[in-house]
Amino acid sequence: MSFSASLNGHERLLLSNQRHLHFSALPKPNSNFPPITLPSHQRLVFAPTDPSKKDLCCRARPLRAIAASGDSNPSKELRRILQSPGIHQGPACFDALSARLVERAGFELCFTSGFSISAARLGMPDTGLISYGEMVDQGSQITQAVSIPVIGDGDNGYGNHINVKRTVKGFIRAGFAGILLEDQVSPKACGHTRGRKVVSREDAVMRIKAAIDAREESGSDIVIVARTDSRQAVSLEESLWRSRAFADAGADVLFIDALASREEMKAFCEITPLLPKLANMLEGGGKTPILNPIELEEIGFKLVAYPLSLIGVSIQAMQDALTAIKSGRIPPPGSMPSFDEMKETLGFNAYYEEEKRYTTIPSQPSFGTGYYPAEKNTYMTRTATQDDNDPVVEVITPYVYDDSRSRSSGIWSRSLRIKITGRDGLEKLDIRVPAGFLEGITSIVPGLMGVNIKEMLDDAVVEADGSPQRGKVLLDFNDTLGDRIQVFIE
Repeated sequence: MSFSASLNGHERLLLSNQRHLHFSALPKPNSNFPPITLPSHQRLVFAPTDPSKKDLCCRARPLRAIAASGDSNPSKELRRILQSPGIHQGPACFDALSARLVERAGFELCFTSGFSISAARLGMPDTGLISYGEMVDQGSQITQAVSIPVIGDGDNGYGNHINVKRTVKGFIRAGFAGILLEDQVSPKACGHTRGRKVVSREDAVMRIKAAIDAREESGSDIVIVARTDSRQAVSLEESLWRSRAFADAGADVLFIDALASREEMKAFCEITPLLPKLANMLEGGGKTPILNPIELEEIGFKLVAYPLSLIGVSIQAMQDALTAIKSGRIPPPGSMPSFDEMKETLGFNAYYEEEKRYTTIPSQPSFGTGYYPAEKNTYMTRTATQDDNDPVVEVITPYVYDDSRSRSSGIWSRSLRIKITGRDGLEKLDIRVPAGFLEGITSIVPGLMGVNIKEMLDDAVVEADGSPQRGKVLLDFNDTLGDRIQVFIE
């Protein structure tokens, strides 16, 4: 069955299977075919199959692969989003898995939340306890897990203006598309909690200038999101003044946290109207009214963050699961994905597919003989030909014993006989292997691990012709299971 999708009104995509697509220019769209829908984390990548033809082949390619190949720059992608029509939602993640879920859900971008990362990584409140190094490390794991742009929470820059520059450069190296910097004093506080204080106007503006200098010195185009917490710490008028000053200093996006009404939100969006504004929809009872994306866009916002949704539902889900387990039950099926669904989300299936690319086929059939004392206390023989009457020993990457004598004489003309007798007196194993292959012997009898058979061969009594004495007993001992292990030169 084939599917198609309209491209430019007269061009179609023909789908021959679920992995590959075939593009052809058709004179008219064919309404008999339903449109193609791809997972949100995949794009169509086109490549010509024959330069003499108009046809192109394309395939659904994971976005992470595009990013890894260098085809995408997260900061440029974020700037493209900011310039595109409409309002853009960004849930806040706290680790690589939550970021990947955001991407799989179809969002164009995501934020990191200092509140959530402090909770998930430290199990502690967002009161300035988490450090710059911990935030950069967590951020690096997040950005590597996804291809969508990530705006990182840079708090107050973790110190003075030189620290701000270091923070920006660290976030750039970590792969962030943007960084959010605020004007709180140290130690900082969560935006909708008590006890917030801000630095002076001059100091706040200088932080943004330092961030821009760090960006230029790095040759990056990371997006600078300037946040002020002065609405609750001082007044609405002060927060509006600081936002204008941040814009004049060169900030890319403006953000006033904890605005208390629609009117305040409108007043914020009216300043520097050409500069994107960020709204923060703090779930669960913050100071800012919770509005839907359409309402926020009508007011004038370009970005909207949801800082607590993922960490909040995670906490509730884990508490419910633990309550069930403690009462002797497991979480009900509807409260968690199936194991197969979890494997798909975590990339097991993609891993297995990629693993197939590197599967090797041995040039020779594989044979093996082994002793497995833990399994029924018996010696077992495994051969690729299933011929139990004539077992052959497999020796992998053997150490070749060679004392510069010809391989037609000396050690290469002899064999080692390995004989094992059980405690009941019954013979369990009696095999012979070339004496030149020493390393593989321990794969046959683990009890010989650590025994220097090479040294014993060197010390063996020799015959008149210089060859080792036939029938010489090199080893004779009982292993931990009480079986008698003997090794002879033949």
